[in-house]
Amino acid sequence: MFLVDTNVFLEVLLEQANSKVAEEFLKKTPPELVHVSDFTLYSIGIIMTRAGKEEAFPGFVEDIIMNGGFTILRLPPLEFRGLVDAMKRFNLDFDDAYQYRLAELYNLRIVSFDADFDGTELGRITPEQAIKTVNTFGEPKGG
Repeated sequence: MFLVDTNVFLEVLLEQANSKVAEEFLKKTPPELVHVSDFTLYSIGIIMTRAGKEEAFPGFVEDIIMNGGFTILRLPPLEFRGLVDAMKRFNLDFDDAYQYRLAELYNLRIVSFDADFDGTELGRITPEQAIKTVNTFGEPKGG
């Protein structure tokens, strides 16, 4: 199962360089395998507002959660010590450590374009790699 980092969604929403592969991953991956942090949703809302696209935010949330079936995960407050530990151990900023701790807690693969996860124990896979790991039964190989 996958925890999708904020930048994967932003590639599509802001029509950036990797938007095609990000969109392909989001469309081809069975929704029951896709998890999103609450922090990702808040970050996307802030970024879309700054880009003058706040009107599209509610539709985005409806598309991925209500219609798309992606699961939202929240880091319990008792896990914040683990978040700080991840920041120190792997030199991650707060948002990356939040994602990392969620992935660690729920045994998820991080799907991201962010190379900062490469220096961690969990690592990360790109959307393109994630597409390749999903077999015909919809389960990630080796995960």
